[in-house]
Amino acid sequence: MVGSYQYTVVEVSIINSDAIVRLASLADAEELSRLNQEFNGGVKRLPEKIIECLKCNPNELVVVAEITGKIVGFGCAQSFYSFCYEEPLGEITELYVEEAARRKGIATAIISCLEENLRERGVKSMKVLTGKTNNAAIRTYEHCNYVKDDEQLLKKRLGDYAACDDEF
Repeated sequence: MVGSYQYTVVEVSIINSDAIVRLASLADAEELSRLNQEFNGGVKRLPEKIIECLKCNPNELVVVAEITGKIVGFGCAQSFYSFCYEEPLGEITELYVEEAARRKGIATAIISCLEENLRERGVKSMKVLTGKTNNAAIRTYEHCNYVKDDEQLLKKRLGDYAACDDEF
């Protein structure tokens, strides 16, 4: 139990082996570091920093998928409140499964575990952002009943630009 939330552990059987999808623990930091490096590239996140994040952010859920004790994938989701909405909102922010473990139902099991834990927090509406050409991810999310919408993503690195242009 982290903060005031109680969490669910989802266990699933998959083709040709058994997989367990569960909430990440501090002991998973080294493997999360390895998988995050494979997924996101760039500078490798130190396990100590991952432990710090796991301890300090009660709004983030991190789950891992194991096959015979080896972590082969992870997913992250956030729950958040806004005065604009009656209920908390949920967002899947990361989802990665090692190449060798793909096409075995692991990604959908990770999504299900994230959703179940968010549902326990009162989340009734989810969103996910993925690359518009990431067809495998799009098919996976659609398989889990996510639908495309017409919103547009705009982003900005803070500190790189002025707050807003003077003329509008």
